[in-house]
Amino acid sequence: MRRIRSALLLGFLLLTLLAPATPASAHAALRGTTPGDGTVLRSAPRDLTLTFTESVALLDGSIRVLDPGSHRVRTGEPRHAADGGDTVQVSLPPDLGRGTFTVAWRVVSADSHPVSGAFTFSVGEPTPTVAATAPSEDPATTTLHNTARYLAYLAAALLLGTAAFVEVCRPPDPARLRPLLRTGWWTLLVATLALLLLRAPYEAGTGLATALDPAALTRTLSGRPGLTLLARLALLAATALYLRRPARAPRTGAALAVGLALTWATAEHASAGVQVPAAIASTALHLLAMSVWLGGLAALLRSTPSTEATARFSRLALTCVAVLVLTGVYQSWRGLGSLDALTGTSYGRILAAKLAAVAVLLAAAAFSRRWTNRLATPRRSVLTEAAVGVLVLVLTTLLTATLPGRSAEAAEAAEAAGGGTFASADRVTSTVTVPFDVGTPGGHGKVQVSLDPARAGANAVQAVVLGPDGGIVTVPELRISFTLPDQDVGPLDARLKNLGGYWGTDAVTLPLPGTWTMKLTVRTSELDQVTETAPVVIGP
Repeated sequence: MRRIRSALLLGFLLLTLLAPATPASAHAALRGTTPGDGTVLRSAPRDLTLTFTESVALLDGSIRVLDPGSHRVRTGEPRHAADGGDTVQVSLPPDLGRGTFTVAWRVVSADSHPVSGAFTFSVGEPTPTVAATAPSEDPATTTLHNTARYLAYLAAALLLGTAAFVEVCRPPDPARLRPLLRTGWWTLLVATLALLLLRAPYEAGTGLATALDPAALTRTLSGRPGLTLLARLALLAATALYLRRPARAPRTGAALAVGLALTWATAEHASAGVQVPAAIASTALHLLAMSVWLGGLAALLRSTPSTEATARFSRLALTCVAVLVLTGVYQSWRGLGSLDALTGTSYGRILAAKLAAVAVLLAAAAFSRRWTNRLATPRRSVLTEAAVGVLVLVLTTLLTATLPGRSAEAAEAAEAAGGGTFASADRVTSTVTVPFDVGTPGGHGKVQVSLDPARAGANAVQAVVLGPDGGIVTVPELRISFTLPDQDVGPLDARLKNLGGYWGTDAVTLPLPGTWTMKLTVRTSELDQVTETAPVVIGP
């Protein structure tokens, strides 16, 4: 019992240490905006457009616009664009005014996690303003919600794994395992109720008092995450009835286990992205295999199994390992997108840590099976296996709260391209960010160039130079020309004028659609200048 308590204490300490470090929001990434972040416009836009890497749901006050004096601008209600749920638009008033405006946004990604951020744009010329920051989140709400998520995973493993051990391995003392079943069931029930009540403040980033707001709770119960949690509560009620029956039907128990696993699979990463049906099935199998293995280890420590029961569990664990490997490889490919994401994203680094922990877990499991016929040694190795298994489960929970590498790379690519080209109701603006470095101290930064309407014909070009700290700087000269190599057209000089804080012109004619090469020369002093190039897509 002392060793069992030690293993449980280790798991609790891991949860306590890691829970606050979990990102509170993570899964949809902002692909780009119109106007682009930091863009300086000649006139006020009619609306704002935000494009994400996956579909998002809107909250009350999802988009807030602040004027140069940090007063809130009265806008229209945020809405999804006609071309899909991954694009959000909000109408702006016609008398928006001049200066720098801040846009703060918060939405809920398709896999049920909130994500927030902020950006700025200027009309006429940039003006001093408060730095754009994402809406703040209540730390108490975030910590409690993340703790409930950890406990739900651990409780599911304990409940499902112990039940599978009783049904499949048939230990001689099943009564000794009833406390584990009760602990797993009650913990999962309490964690699910907590997640249901905390859902509204977690989405909105508000304090715990929001959990008692009837309107917020009604909104939670009408959304997919809330309905999924309600389904989990119903399945827990059915599971309680099933466990109380003296003669149980294994098929009924298996169906309940699959149903519980699906309440996670349909509300996490698998519910968004590519190959959703296959991903949901894979995630459910992955969770079931992990639960049967880890929960079975807890049951093995709690009971005094016979040689036959131990042998059955060994075979069951081997099957679970095979399922974990197959589903894990698929989910890793789906989440990463590329090998570079394994080291270049938070998701990839956590996944690498999980893979290392799984390797240790497999080694401990092999050691346990090798010493099955002894008494003391397998007990210690099983305890090690259980402790490492808790770590694997914690890392798995961390992965579900981290932006997948595939989405992170898509967002980074859009950012590197300066936001790309995004359509609004009747216009298309292409924003390109070009970094430069003249090789002198402080002589580096980036130039943000916007083309409107980014179509063949007459275009307006606006460019703003940003220094190393991201602030707007003035330079003696900025030249831009355009060449279409495929058609041997150009170079066409944009003939930019210094308009006080930014450079621009209304008279650049790009006669043909295609991918043009923009050549940009920045002169920072009488002697220092640098030339950079970047592709620009011009539509028909």
